[in-house]
Amino acid sequence: MILTTPVVLIGLWAGANTLDLNLSLTSPGWAIVFLLPSVIGMTAATWVARRFLDRRSFRSLGLGADRTLWADLAVGFAIPFVMMGAIFFAELGFGWIHIEDFAVSTMAGGAVVSLTLAAFVQFVLAAYQEELLSRGYHLQNLSEAFGKIWGVVASSLIFGLLHLANPSAGWASTLGIFAAGAFLAYAYLRTRRLWLSIGLHAGWNFFEGTVFGFQVSGLDFFRLIRISVTGPDLWTGGAFGPEAGLIILPAMALGTALVWAYTRARLNNPPPPA
Repeated sequence: MILTTPVVLIGLWAGANTLDLNLSLTSPGWAIVFLLPSVIGMTAATWVARRFLDRRSFRSLGLGADRTLWADLAVGFAIPFVMMGAIFFAELGFGWIHIEDFAVSTMAGGAVVSLTLAAFVQFVLAAYQEELLSRGYHLQNLSEAFGKIWGVVASSLIFGLLHLANPSAGWASTLGIFAAGAFLAYAYLRTRRLWLSIGLHAGWNFFEGTVFGFQVSGLDFFRLIRISVTGPDLWTGGAFGPEAGLIILPAMALGTALVWAYTRARLNNPPPPA
């Protein structure tokens, strides 16, 4: 069995360093500064584990650069716009959310743009870090040790448990994050690259929090739309956000179908040799 304990421990430490991100509600630029040490630490720890424990290259985790890299990132980032948009308009239609105000009505335009860009960078960094650990090191090593199915289950379970310290977390949120981990693992397995998963993860958080105004795994971030959620917690996820509610399941099914369609087209039309 390939050892994963060192990276698990570093992952727990790095996760703890990214949990208190309420600073990003008003100062995402500073939140990026505080996030950088954990990103660097995660990268270094994973490189050391991959190089000296696994005797493999860092690139072998799925970080190879080819002509599909930017397409994977861009399409991955766009798919959650459809998913979160579907959740937003479904809850709006059911009367489960109410729009209170918009950032552009209470802030200067320049501030809105800068805060949005800073939030985007923050979510990209966090997505890279978490995907490197969960769909990179954990999924791949556990799949090699126990088989693909158990690798997905175990890595997704760890992913869910890493979010237990978030505000308003509980069994429902852990199951929801577990399902999200399996969804992101599917994207990796379809491409054998991390880029699509990183794009999906970054887009998920950005559109969920900054664009549509939901809580992101129990955390507040800068929001272009300020909403109040009044629907049943069983469906909406309550204070944790959609990941803790049943409404995430049809959205995830939609996202899975879009990932399948994209990767099918991608695999049937490979890029010409570089």
